[in-house]
Amino acid sequence: MDRAYLIFDRQVFLVTGLGDRLKEARTAKGFTLEDLQTITKIQKRYLSGIENEDYSMMPGSFYVRAFIKQYAEAVGLDSDEMLSMYKNTSSDALPEAETGQLTSTTLTRKRGLSNSNRLNEIMPKIIVALFIIVIIVVVWVLWQKTSSTKPMDDLETEQTITLDNKKPDSSKTDGNPAEDEDESVEEPETETETEPDKVEQSLVHEGMTGETATYTLTDADAFLLEIKTSDDSWIGVRDSSQQERLPNGARVLKAGESVEVDVSDSTSARIRVGRTQSTEIYVNGELLDYESDLVTQNIMIEYKKGQ
Repeated sequence: MDRAYLIFDRQVFLVTGLGDRLKEARTAKGFTLEDLQTITKIQKRYLSGIENEDYSMMPGSFYVRAFIKQYAEAVGLDSDEMLSMYKNTSSDALPEAETGQLTSTTLTRKRGLSNSNRLNEIMPKIIVALFIIVIIVVVWVLWQKTSSTKPMDDLETEQTITLDNKKPDSSKTDGNPAEDEDESVEEPETETETEPDKVEQSLVHEGMTGETATYTLTDADAFLLEIKTSDDSWIGVRDSSQQERLPNGARVLKAGESVEVDVSDSTSARIRVGRTQSTEIYVNGELLDYESDLVTQNIMIEYKKGQ
């Protein structure tokens, strides 16, 4: 294959004919860039950049691959072949924005370790203070108990002497002894039936294969997803039949955007996340913990109903 090199914005790009292949296939289909924008939901300027093999305006290498794949599928080309051609054009280095986010995450973890060390230094002092407080409380309780016991002992002694000096009343002792007994009988308390505790849902991480993390959702009456982004991130949600369930299709969610997806009628859901650092996924209101530090991940959730 003939190759040529282009220099743009101090970067060298290897031109392999990928853009020409895609453009020819689009033209053969009779699509304009506006038509393709409607079909793929990809902005026209990104489509034009792919045809010109100019990726400088793209938000990141992940989006370039995703857009090329969608472009190829829309015009009837083999997406794997097109992606292979793209890999020969540029490196898969992360964009500066994503690198900055990784650095920010590392700094946050270091701060957490620093706070933990400070807590370890303060903890012995807290334990000593609590120990002193416990001793003071015990001493005070013992003193109160001692001071309250002495008057009661004196009162019991006086009552004993008074009873010894009195003669028994015969009129009160001639009756039936059984009547003198306490007739009140305490009835055994009946145990009240306690309602069984409500079983909470279980969301368990099963394993990691490549970019795909697998989770299992059990003891849940519904399967509701809520996805929130603090920065631009590519999101796609497919059910067990590979149907896209994200409203308006898979796309880049803008910073601060939030979407809800109900997949209770499916046995699984696959969530494609472009930037995990800026994306939160809630399953029935429970925040999903990423088990991997990968920026781009597939989150596969198996929904086991009735368990």
